[in-house]
Formats: sequence, C-alpha cells, structure tokens
Amino acid sequence: MDAIYRIDGNRVETSANAAGPWDSTMQHGSAPAALVTWAAEAIPTAVPMQVVRVTIDLMRPVPVAPLMVETEVLREGRKIQLCAVRLFANKVAVVRATVLKVRADSLPLPSEIADAAIDVPSPDHGTPLDPRFARNPFVTGLSVSAVRGGFLHLGPGAIWYRIDRPIVEGAAISQMMRAVVAADFCNGTSAVLDFDRWTFINADLTVSLSRAPVGDWILLNAETWIGSDGAGIAAGRLGDSKGYFGRAVQSLVIEKR
Repeated sequence: MDAIYRIDGNRVETSANAAGPWDSTMQHGSAPAALVTWAAEAIPTAVPMQVVRVTIDLMRPVPVAPLMVETEVLREGRKIQLCAVRLFANKVAVVRATVLKVRADSLPLPSEIADAAIDVPSPDHGTPLDPRFARNPFVTGLSVSAVRGGFLHLGPGAIWYRIDRPIVEGAAISQMMRAVVAADFCNGTSAVLDFDRWTFINADLTVSLSRAPVGDWILLNAETWIGSDGAGIAAGRLGDSKGYFGRAVQSLVIEKR
C-alpha cells in the first residue's frame, strides 16, 4: 500500500509509510493530523461549511498499527459545526481532536482587506531536504523546499511542503489536509536544539485558518521558544501562492536523549 491509510468503515489500516523520525514504530504527527482532518471533513453539514480550526491532542505515541476512528458532532448549527474525532489503537485512545467548521459564504469585503504578502522566496528558489533527514518513511512522501534556514537547522525557518503520496487510499487530499501536514513540522522547521542530543516532540497541534489554502505547496514560516523546565512552543504562519492564510502552534516536550 503506497497510501498512508486504507479505511474500511471505522477501521484504519496503517502502512509503514506513516513512520516518523523519532521511532520507526511511531507515526509522524502529520499522518494522524491528516487522518483526523479527513474524518472531520467527511461529516455532513446542513449548509456548506469550511474547516477553520483543527486542535489535536496526542494522548500517546500513535503506533504504526491498525487504528479505529470515531467521530461525533458536538454542536450542530446554521453557522458552525463542532465535531470530535478520536483515534484508538488496541482500544486505547491515542488521539483526541476537535474540529470547528463555519458556514462558507461569499462576502463583499472592503478592497483594503487582503492576505498578508509572502515575504520569502517561492518553492522554486529553495533547497531540497538534507538527505540525512529525508529518509524517514513519512517524509519520503513529501517534497520540501527550504527558503530560510532549513529542516532541523537551528533557528527560525521558512520551508515549503508539498504532499506527493496519497494519505487515504482512494481519496483526494483536501486543502485543509495539506495545511495540517505542513503545520506539524513547526518544531523541525524552527529547531533550537541539536536533534542528536535532544528530543522536542509535540504533544499537540492547533491549526487556525482565515481561508482555505490554494495549490499544492504550503509554506510554514516558523519559530520556536523553549524554557528551562522541559516545555516549549513551536509556532508558525501558514502561506501559499496568494499570501498568508493561517497559524499553527505546537506544545513541545523537551528531553535529553
């Protein structure tokens, strides 16, 4: 199976392509983030709606193993829908998420309202991922173009990400899925600690959008702050060819290897 997931009802088969850099038996955080988003977008709405926020709590490491997905509508209205998505491995909750949708409408906004302009080069002018970091299975399904800093280089960074591998077998990759996959790379895009000496895994991810992204390439312009007590924050702006459209925040757990 080339795709990350194969879904039959609420049963999820996970391919080896889901694995991330921290442990070969543990999924990259982008993979369950995309799965949660896919599941939420599949929930019908009474009127056309768009996802504007995804909040994911990683309760436990998500194994590269079969999963069960469970969805629930928490609030159904004419203007919003709030839904919950939960992922289980061996009947244990490994991911709990909430997804907020708002009514999609075309509004005659004032002419001065516009996206903030992209302030870094386009993906055509970046550098590809260092081969050292390109070998983990999930990342082999991405194209990466660094235009400021670099993946796991120390300091703030700006990197464009493009998904090249199917996420859910037989299903299109939505624009929100593209956004959450890029967003989960905040900690790697703006690392402030040496990857060989430290781990800085995110325990959660929140992605908020002002509009749906366009195109295949998503920009993550990120920065990390850490304290001396084992916690940190990685946050970034999300952009596309039209401008910046969203924000992402991760809470980090800092540990020495």
